[in-house]
Amino acid sequence: MNTKTARIGAKDLVTVGIYSAIYLVITCALAFLSLIPIMYPLMTIICPIVGGIPFMLFLTKTKKFGMITIMGILMGLVMLLTGMGYWSLITGVIAGLLADLVWKAGRYSSAKMSIVTNGVFSLWYIGNYIAVFVTREAYFQHAVESYGQAWADTIQTYLPNWMAVVLLIVCFISGLVGGLIGKSLLKKHFKKAGIA
Repeated sequence: MNTKTARIGAKDLVTVGIYSAIYLVITCALAFLSLIPIMYPLMTIICPIVGGIPFMLFLTKTKKFGMITIMGILMGLVMLLTGMGYWSLITGVIAGLLADLVWKAGRYSSAKMSIVTNGVFSLWYIGNYIAVFVTREAYFQHAVESYGQAWADTIQTYLPNWMAVVLLIVCFISGLVGGLIGKSLLKKHFKKAGIA
């Protein structure tokens, strides 16, 4: 790949924008389920699995380093602007960069690495939960004001501090599952993109 084709161009940015929008619509629609307390921690399973389908389609169009990182930044920015805090911006950058490295290692053509890439990218979701563990008291005080005492108390029960590591692992595993489902559903697109 020469320097010219390795640069991200306007067409690539449009691709990132389109797939980021699709991914965000799905994520935000699913986020309403978290109003039910038990669904709040389960979002780390549901979102990476369902989000894996458009993300895997995005990978068939992603042949340049940095495109996934930009998508991760966009995820984090939207979470920040919608009041989810800045942690998702940090995890979006980190997970996006790591996913870019994994996809590059797979030479943008490995079906196995595409699944791993989705697993790694899905780690960005943990940013939506970090405040629960890092600024616990302030988080739950705000949760009481926003969702009520019963919701906040139930979430505290579901998410003791040790759950932080569990949620991180679950994000990755669910991302792998989402990658597998996405790959099988998008088999024709993968063949057309030369991903074997």
